[in-house]
Amino acid sequence: MSDTSQVTSTSESDKTYWKANLRIIGWSLVIWALVSFGFGILLRPLLAGISVGGTDLGFWFAQQGSILVFLVLIFNYAFVMNRLDRQHGVEE
Repeated sequence: MSDTSQVTSTSESDKTYWKANLRIIGWSLVIWALVSFGFGILLRPLLAGISVGGTDLGFWFAQQGSILVFLVLIFNYAFVMNRLDRQHGVEE
C-alpha cells in the first residue's frame, strides 16, 4: 500500500508546477498580444512618429517586430520551463 502523505505531497508539487507553468504561459501570451495586436494595430498611430529602418515603428512591429518578439518568447519559454522542470524533478 502507498502512503497517503506521499500522494498528497506529490499532488501539491504537481499543483505548484502547473500553477507556475500556467503563469509563464499567461505572461507570454500577454506580451505577445501587447506586441502584435497592441503595438502593431491599436497603438500604431502613436508610434507613427518614431522611425525604424525607414518606416514607422507601428508598421515595423506589425511586420517584423511581433515575429521577432514571438521567437524570443519561444526561446524564453523553453529556457524557463527547463529550469522549472529541474526544480520539480521532471526534467527529461
